[in-house]
Amino acid sequence: MLTLKDVLCEQTARVVRLEGSGAVRRRVMDMGLTKGTEVFVRKSAPLGDPLELNIRGYELSLRKEDAGMVVVELVDK
Repeated sequence: MLTLKDVLCEQTARVVRLEGSGAVRRRVMDMGLTKGTEVFVRKSAPLGDPLELNIRGYELSLRKEDAGMVVVELVDK
């Protein structure tokens, strides 16, 4: 099972499902990370946290803890 925190920089992934529950899961969904959405990992901070993502035409910074809740599959481009 591959999660968003495991995706390397400059790779694209597609969201398969979200794990977790409650307010944290809802917040991640509100940021646009929903099933079927493609996410491009631009870079990570010098210490690896947070990740900088391109999703749905905007840039998003996401903590690795939250990225670990997003199950993804890699997309070949």
